[in-house]
Amino acid sequence: MNTEFAPFAHDHAFVEMMKCFEELSLRERLKRTLRGLNQPKSSGDYKFAVLQIQRMTGPFLAVALPMLAIILLLGVETEEQVAFRVRPITYIEVEPPPDIQDPVKPFDDTATINDIGLDISVDVAPSPEAPGSPTPQPIATPAPPLVRILSPIVIQGLIPGSRTKEGREKGRKDNEGTPEAEEAVLRALRWLKAQQLPDGSWPGQPTAMTGLAILSFLAHGETPGDKSPEFGPAVERGLRYLVGNQNADGLFRSKDGNNYAHPIATYALCEAYSMMRTPNLKEAAEKALRHIVRGQHPNGGWDYNMRQSERDDTSYMGWCAQAVKAAHIARNLEVDNLDAVFRNAVNGFKKNANPSGGFGYTDRGRGGLSGVGVLCMQLLGAGKEPEVNDALAFLDDCAFSFPDWKRQPYSGASPVYYWYYITQARFQAGGDRWDGWNRQFQPELVKRQIVVKGAIAGPDGTLRDIGYWDSPSAGEHHGGGGAPIEAVAWNDGKEVPVKGTLGGRVQDTALCALQLMVFYRNLPTFQTPDAFAGADIGIDDKADVRVNIVL
Repeated sequence: MNTEFAPFAHDHAFVEMMKCFEELSLRERLKRTLRGLNQPKSSGDYKFAVLQIQRMTGPFLAVALPMLAIILLLGVETEEQVAFRVRPITYIEVEPPPDIQDPVKPFDDTATINDIGLDISVDVAPSPEAPGSPTPQPIATPAPPLVRILSPIVIQGLIPGSRTKEGREKGRKDNEGTPEAEEAVLRALRWLKAQQLPDGSWPGQPTAMTGLAILSFLAHGETPGDKSPEFGPAVERGLRYLVGNQNADGLFRSKDGNNYAHPIATYALCEAYSMMRTPNLKEAAEKALRHIVRGQHPNGGWDYNMRQSERDDTSYMGWCAQAVKAAHIARNLEVDNLDAVFRNAVNGFKKNANPSGGFGYTDRGRGGLSGVGVLCMQLLGAGKEPEVNDALAFLDDCAFSFPDWKRQPYSGASPVYYWYYITQARFQAGGDRWDGWNRQFQPELVKRQIVVKGAIAGPDGTLRDIGYWDSPSAGEHHGGGGAPIEAVAWNDGKEVPVKGTLGGRVQDTALCALQLMVFYRNLPTFQTPDAFAGADIGIDDKADVRVNIVL
C-alpha cells in the first residue's frame, strides 16, 4: 500500500470504525459477538458485541412485552370474575342461646337504706380525648346523610307503622288519646327544636339531654328526610352529635358523674337504627351496647358507670334495660351475649322487688322507682310475674296531679321521672288500671303545659305555638344541668317561683311529651318477646326506701 495516498492506514481508531460498515453473515456476526464480549469494555470488539445484542433482541422484546402485558390483564380480569361469582346461600336454623346457669347471689338483708339522694351532676372535667375543653368534639369529616335506606330485605317489626301519621291517629283512637294531647306533643317538639344548640346537642348534660330529645322526636315518627320537614333536620343534627361524641371504644366523651348519659344515648341510637337502618347508626349503637353488656352484673343488675359491684341501682338499671330492649327490637345488632343480657336483666329487677309490692332503689323497698321495675319487667317479657302484679297493686294509690304531687304512696322529689315510668307501665297493664290513669294524666299534662304563642315558624313560614313543662317539684328542676332559669313549682297546692336549669326543663319536657305519645309509641319499643327465661328469687321484706332522683 502506498502510504502517501492512505494517511489513515495506520490509524487504529479509523480501522475499527470501518469494520462497523463491513457486511457480515449471521454466523460471522455471532462469532464476533461472542468473541467481543470477552474483550476489554473500552475495545471496539466489545462495543460491537453490545451493539449486535441490542440489534438482535430489540425486535423480540418489541413483540414479547406487549404480549406479556395482555396475558397479565387477562389474568386480572379472570380473578375478578371469580371473586364476584354468585354462590348459593345456605340457610341454617339459629339455635337459641343457653339459659343462664349462674345462680343469683342471695340478698344480704343486713343492710338497710333509710334515705337516699340520687343526683346526676354534669361532669365538667376535661376529657383525656378532648384536652382543655369539656365540650364534645365535633365530627371531623362530613358524614353521609342519616336517612332511611330502602332495602329489598324486609324484616318484620323493624319499621312498624304505628309512628306514621295514620298509625298515630289509629293509636290515639284505639287507646283514648285526645286531639288536645297531640297538640301538646307538637308544641313540646317545637319547643325542643327551638332549644337545640348549633352543635346538634341540647342544653344541660349534652349527651343525656340529646338522647332524651331524640327519643321524643322518634316517638312521633320524626326521622331525617323529606317525610319530616319540620323536625327531621333537628333529629339528624342530634344523631350526628351523638355519633361524633363517641370515642373509638364506644363510650361518650361527655357524661354525668354517674354516667346515666351512656344508656340514655344508647337507647336513642338503638331506636334510631331500628327505624332508619343506617349503617353508621348500627356501628355506633353496637359500640355503645358492648359497654352495657359488659357492665351487667352476674345477677342481672347494673350500677352507676356500668361498673361491676354488688350494688344494683333500679333507676340506672331502667335505662340500661330500655336500651337493651330497643336493641332487641332492632334484631340485627351484632353484640356478643346481648340475648343473654336481655334475659338475665329480669333477675336484677327481681332482686330489688318487695314481697309486699313495689321496687326499691338498691334493695327491696317500696318507692317511686316501682314504676321502673314494673315497666322494665314488662319490656323484658316478664309482665306476668308476681313481682309486677304486686307492684301494680301498690301503685294503684298513685295520683297524677301537679298541685297534689306529694299525695303518693311513696316519698320522693322526682314526680315527673316517676310518672314517666308509671304511665307506660299502666298502659302496658291495660284494663281499669290504664283507663283510670289515662283519665288523670292526659288532661293534667295538657293543662299544665306552659304555652308560648306564635314563637316559632313552621316549614311554610306560619308562626306556631311552642310549649314546655316545669316539674311540680322544686327538687327536680336542677336535674340535667345547664344555664339557670326562672321556673315554677307547686307547694301546698299553689304555684311558686323557683330557680331551675334549662337542662332540667329539657328533661321534664321530653319525659312529659313521651307520656303523651304512649298511645302509639308502644309498638316499636315495647313488643313482648316470644319467650322469656326468668329465674325465681327468694325475697325478704325490707323497710321503705326514700328516693330523691334528680336526672
